[in-house]
Amino acid sequence: MSGKKGQFRTAEKPIARYLWVLIVLLLVQEVRAQTPSQSSEAAPVTEAHRKVVVSIPHRKLALVEGGKVKKVYAVAVGVQQSPTPVGKFEVKTRLVKPTYYHPGKVIPPGANNPLGTRWIGLSTKGYGIHGTNQEDSIGKAASHGCIRMRRTDLEELFAEIQVGDQVEIQTEPDAEVAGIFGELPAAEDNSDGAAVGEWQ
Repeated sequence: MSGKKGQFRTAEKPIARYLWVLIVLLLVQEVRAQTPSQSSEAAPVTEAHRKVVVSIPHRKLALVEGGKVKKVYAVAVGVQQSPTPVGKFEVKTRLVKPTYYHPGKVIPPGANNPLGTRWIGLSTKGYGIHGTNQEDSIGKAASHGCIRMRRTDLEELFAEIQVGDQVEIQTEPDAEVAGIFGELPAAEDNSDGAAVGEWQ
């Protein structure tokens, strides 16, 4: 009888091993089923590359997405005494109904606010893309260095732009700028002077 028990225990060991292997395989399969697929059918993780390109001499701004120009807008840029900064920046803040702060002045949101209804703050402190309560300044060198836009244009751009998007501001047209905005306009002095330059 003891010989039969020993044979039974010996036969039990391979069965137990097979059961453990089967359980481990089932667990691995379960984990794989719960892990998101990395196949080519998976949705892309990142959005199409989006950036804003501003040409100071053209006084225009373009929204570029996935390497294609989505829309071009007329803008106002800084006057000679307080020029718009040039270079590559990032969108750092997005504000609806911003409050205007200037030494000695605080202007709440509303019709008298020189920032208009939206503020897109850049990675250089104090500079951004915003609206204006002086829409006749659009297309001119008229600001304290910021980029001004018409209210409807700004609100449209604001809906497209996210924090982290790149903003390129240029004074010299490279191939990309020339391709977006065309020939440089004839040189002319069309700034609004110091009275408007007080505002952003």
